[in-house]
Amino acid sequence: MIAKFIRWSIVNRFLVLLATVMVSAWGVYSVLKTPLDALPDLSDVQVIIRTTFPGQAPRIVENQITYPLTTTMLSVPGAKTVRGYSFFGDSFVYVLFEDGTDLYWARSRVLEYLNQVQSRLPPSAKATLGPDATGVGWIYQYSLVDRTGTQDASQLRALQDWFLKYELKTVPNVAEVAAVGGMVRQYQIVLDPDKLAAYGISHTKVVNAIQRANQEAGGSVLELGEAEYMVRASGYLQSLDDFRKVPLTTTDAGISVRLGDVARIQVGPEMRRGIGELDGDGEATGGVIVMRSGKNALETIAAVKVKLAQLQASLPKGVEIVPVYDRSGLIKRAVDNLGYKLLEEFLVVAVVCFIFLFHLRSAFVAIVSLPLGILAAFIVMHYQGVNANIMSLGGIAIAIGAMVDAAVVMIENAHKHLEHWNHAHPGEALAGEARWQVIGDSAAEVGPALFFSLLIITLSFVPVFTLEAQEGRLFAPLAFTKTYAMAAAAGLSVTLIPVLMGYLIRGRIPDEKTNPLNRLLIAIYRPLLNAVLAWPKLTLVAAAVILGLSVWPLQHIGGEFMPRLDEGDILYMPSALPGLSAGKASELLQQTDRLIKTVPEVLSVYGKAGRAESATDPAPLEMFETTIQFKPRDQWRPGMTQDKLVDELDRIVKVPGLANIWVPPIRNRIDMLATGIKSPVGVKVAGTDLAVIDRITGEIERALKDVPGVSSALAERLTGGRYVDVNIRRDDAARFGMNIADVQSVITAAVGGDNVGETVEGLQRFPISVRYPREIRDSLEKIRKLPMVSERGARLVLSDVADIRVTDGPPMLRSENARLSGWVYVDIRGRDLRSAVQDMQKVVSEKVVLPAGYSVSWSGQFEFLERATAKLKVVVPFTLLIILVLLYLTFKRMDEAVLIMATLPFALVGGIWLLYLLGYNLSVAGAVGFIALAGVSAEFGVIMLLYLKHAWDERVAQGKTSNEDLLDAIREGAVLRVRPKAMTVAVILAGLFPIMWGTGTGSEVMQRIAAPMVGGMITAPLLSMFVVPAVYLLMRRKRERRRPINARGTEAVAAVATTSP
Repeated sequence: MIAKFIRWSIVNRFLVLLATVMVSAWGVYSVLKTPLDALPDLSDVQVIIRTTFPGQAPRIVENQITYPLTTTMLSVPGAKTVRGYSFFGDSFVYVLFEDGTDLYWARSRVLEYLNQVQSRLPPSAKATLGPDATGVGWIYQYSLVDRTGTQDASQLRALQDWFLKYELKTVPNVAEVAAVGGMVRQYQIVLDPDKLAAYGISHTKVVNAIQRANQEAGGSVLELGEAEYMVRASGYLQSLDDFRKVPLTTTDAGISVRLGDVARIQVGPEMRRGIGELDGDGEATGGVIVMRSGKNALETIAAVKVKLAQLQASLPKGVEIVPVYDRSGLIKRAVDNLGYKLLEEFLVVAVVCFIFLFHLRSAFVAIVSLPLGILAAFIVMHYQGVNANIMSLGGIAIAIGAMVDAAVVMIENAHKHLEHWNHAHPGEALAGEARWQVIGDSAAEVGPALFFSLLIITLSFVPVFTLEAQEGRLFAPLAFTKTYAMAAAAGLSVTLIPVLMGYLIRGRIPDEKTNPLNRLLIAIYRPLLNAVLAWPKLTLVAAAVILGLSVWPLQHIGGEFMPRLDEGDILYMPSALPGLSAGKASELLQQTDRLIKTVPEVLSVYGKAGRAESATDPAPLEMFETTIQFKPRDQWRPGMTQDKLVDELDRIVKVPGLANIWVPPIRNRIDMLATGIKSPVGVKVAGTDLAVIDRITGEIERALKDVPGVSSALAERLTGGRYVDVNIRRDDAARFGMNIADVQSVITAAVGGDNVGETVEGLQRFPISVRYPREIRDSLEKIRKLPMVSERGARLVLSDVADIRVTDGPPMLRSENARLSGWVYVDIRGRDLRSAVQDMQKVVSEKVVLPAGYSVSWSGQFEFLERATAKLKVVVPFTLLIILVLLYLTFKRMDEAVLIMATLPFALVGGIWLLYLLGYNLSVAGAVGFIALAGVSAEFGVIMLLYLKHAWDERVAQGKTSNEDLLDAIREGAVLRVRPKAMTVAVILAGLFPIMWGTGTGSEVMQRIAAPMVGGMITAPLLSMFVVPAVYLLMRRKRERRRPINARGTEAVAAVATTSP
């Protein structure tokens, strides 16, 4: 069928060329339209519910908000994990969905279930859905810097909140603009409790008076002189004087008591849970651009930069926007780096083809299939929505050598056929239909087997498609593009290549024997093959020994999920001890930023303590996240690498109470999203009692610190929060005619400071807060003496109705699937992930005893590695079965198909040894490399066997079936066809070398994929050039002996039977 198709293409060559031009134009259009990014979007489909519950402790937030929400969300269709975080005044619930769920369908489902639970939440709690984005969507961060010193922290924050934020939200694909740091301006009404008591005014009365004094109303319209006049009654509080004039009550003497008489009114900062700091110079307001899920990062960043440049002119004089994180640099570096690699591969492959064929136009035919195959891959990528990133371009990069294979073998075969024709018809010129006939015969001879072998390479990637979750999202683009490129190459090999061969392989075609390289290869290979044919069984024993020896390095190769990708920037993420005050957090942040800025390679340092105003950032105040931007590489000290920089920073930044963790920004956000863990490995302890969970995590932390390779182990403190507990005595409160709520309103408002409304100043809104003076609430003793007025006007102090004491409690609460959990973060350095975790699991099982009802689970990258390994164990055998079926379809004989399959383990030998010698760990990237190698080495075996079969079948047709004829056929099929075999190996290696020895962004991942292929492509050809002929000899000799004697070949068969050893 394939042979007929080749002949059809030659007959309809005009149509083939026309289709090629159309596909090329379509491909160029797709390339221009394909979005660029550094990595595929690895984040799970997730919906975030953020609920603010001002002034409430984590335990109250957990009981009243997070727990009702998480239990309800567990039954949302498609939800696989529901993660809850309860902070001071805030609840975050993350609903993570199964792969393939549509984000907007998921959001509508969560909204539906949120409506069900809304009535069970406290009235003052406001639940909202987070943006249609994830933490990975943090593509750009900036800071506002005032060079003149005329703008204070509240003015810069107002600029961010009420000007920049809304302007930037108009940029396409920006889901949210989150503010970080600065101070929110607040009107503070500081009540004097003695004066309130003197006038007999209760706290509730003051709040009502303020709310009634801050409103506007309309009075419909008046008709005056044939015109309508709209009536409005203004009443917003505009200034501090307006606040002072708010009437509260009238005394018996008829004197009006105003707010200014019983309170001090001032402007101050609102309480905050997030701090921003730039370069160690002091606090700085910043903004984070959060991009919608699945959109084009590079386009969005470019549009944001254009918008910021326009807005610069509208900012007050001296205020500048300083970028502190910009992902577009990484994207451009990664894509440019792989673009150069592709170009290098093109050139190297072209040179290899020319060296072997000594014919420029023939080399051109082989090279043409590359850009066409790549353009065809981009067409499918564009319509499938796969963007161009390190992984998808890497798929094309590792396919380049194999894509040219078929073309190379077909061209070489055409040369051979033309050479034979010239020898058979000396002095004649081959032209017209006769020429096309020769080309057609040469293509049809090897075309079908080559088509199937390319199909085998294409299908060998099936296991990669079955990977799930994060590893699936990471490698699927690579598998897609490699599959599309290989499928396009297979298609071109039976359509365009035969046509181009007919047009371009003309002129003087040099004989194979005249090429010095070919003569050298034959001179080396012939004596070695003769030795193998003399001792076929010994050859197989030697091959088995070599295979056995590769078990040793395999046992010494470590395992990891993914090699670290050099993103150019890095995050410093230490955790301070819980219960840290905002003032101390700011001081520590400035201290660490100043130390980091002393390293000469550092361009900028933007520190964040606590969280940005975004549902995508559930960070407690004690969690620091410092974004470090480095200068361009050419400005670094000689010999400096990113690993050395991190080591130097680790030495410099030594602050008591902070455990250092250094992570790449994108990788970290992805990990935190998927598992909630900010380090490569995390241990989650789930249970019911916080004190027990805290004890277990503490034991695990102590046990893990002694494991080799663990650079830091940090258990989150679940009981480190400090609480002032006010226990109301119901009987005593009732004696004064006060209910629980009356006493609580004094505590929440007078001590905590209630926001009772907001002022409207043009387009800006600022909160109004009411509380008691600091001097009467800054110690336990003073809180006990806090004056109160009952509804009946009775004066009393807080200790009359309540007991006040200091206790310990949780600084924040985490839950997973509605079970409370405590986490241990583990950072590993200088050791592979798998063996380190196995050691850790062993230590924990020996040293930590779990009570009933408590469980330990291992999370982070290790979780992904385990899942990927389990999946591959099932799918790889199934894929091998598919390859076996394809081989059977190619050769129509099961023994020959099994022979090719038997050579696959020998291909792995070189890959294993090279990984070991380079010191690489076996990651999912390495597994992908081995899968790719299996397909390529199967193709190599197919080509070897194809030539052996052709040579033997020719002799059988001539009735030459003696043992000597068999040996001659093997020599001809193997030695005289050494050129196409050497070419296939050379082009595959030529395509891989630029990746293997390249540097730059993305090369860490690509090298792990290329290493097994390079190692394997050195051993696979050697073994199949010796093992396949040896096995073929043994198989054919055996069969000749068993074949029933027929009339025509009696003597020949008898001769073989007598000469067979």
